[in-house]
Amino acid sequence: MASIRFHGDRWQARVRRKGFAVQSRSFLTHADAQRWARSLEIEMDRGTFVSATEANKTTLGDLIERYRREVTPTMKSARDDLIRLAAIQRNSLCRTNMASLTSGKVAKYRDERLKCVSAGTVIRELAYLSAIINHARREWGIHVVNPVALVRRPESPKGRSRVLTPEERERLLEALKPIGRRSVWMLPLVTLALETAMRRGELLALTWANVDLRNRLAVLDDTKNGDRRLVPLSSQAVAALNAMPRSLDGRVFPMSFFSVAAAFGRALVRADLEDLRFHDLRHTAITAMAEKLPNLIELAAVSGHKSLKMLQRYYHPSVQDLARKLG
Repeated sequence: MASIRFHGDRWQARVRRKGFAVQSRSFLTHADAQRWARSLEIEMDRGTFVSATEANKTTLGDLIERYRREVTPTMKSARDDLIRLAAIQRNSLCRTNMASLTSGKVAKYRDERLKCVSAGTVIRELAYLSAIINHARREWGIHVVNPVALVRRPESPKGRSRVLTPEERERLLEALKPIGRRSVWMLPLVTLALETAMRRGELLALTWANVDLRNRLAVLDDTKNGDRRLVPLSSQAVAALNAMPRSLDGRVFPMSFFSVAAAFGRALVRADLEDLRFHDLRHTAITAMAEKLPNLIELAAVSGHKSLKMLQRYYHPSVQDLARKLG
């Protein structure tokens, strides 16, 4: 039986029914309270009622914390995702309980973040939040509509086409030479990125056990698309690996994602290079490889792309070179 009373400045409706936990909610008008109580009783009679108790006492920040603790460690990018999710947790949106989390509040979060970071970053953050809420609905009994799914995503940024010129490449490699307190790992790391088109994550996960210098190949057991890949090593890549010190933990490059980012940023300043990201080294490498491997199937086998459409995003031929080939 529902009871409705005026409490404070609102009308509070309470529904008590045998076999169900007491449900209560406050409304601005008596009519709204009556409608809510009546709809709840109908759902209970029909057996379609789903309690929102967990959603009311659980905040978005609570969900993210549990996800970081239970789910993220099982993922490939766990170390980086833990840090990114911790940063999202600091936003005031995460203090909202799940029953009160609306698409309007998520849209406000989106707009505020777009003033601070790129559209690509916001798209990834919204994808994180959506995945966490969907997991909570499936696994943790949080019975809410996913409000992130209703929010319009920012327009995806256009694909980058930044490729190093030969002169820029030399400046970058010179700026990475291990002089003074500079890392001894950065020069060979960037050299291998330019020679193999391996992703940063693949390079940082590479172990000496998976490097065969005699046969000039590296074995990647865990790649972005989940497939095992054999990467041929050029003579320059082999020379860089032979000249490297060996770390005690067996990794070729005993560095973290963020230490690489910091060291790479400092090198760009020394080399006076603008608008360059580590991933642009992959664009540069694939573009250079295309001249030696005109067969796109062979090129995709080296780069690890499953579709030629994706490979097109990384292959940036010079229009002048294409004109010369046409004769």
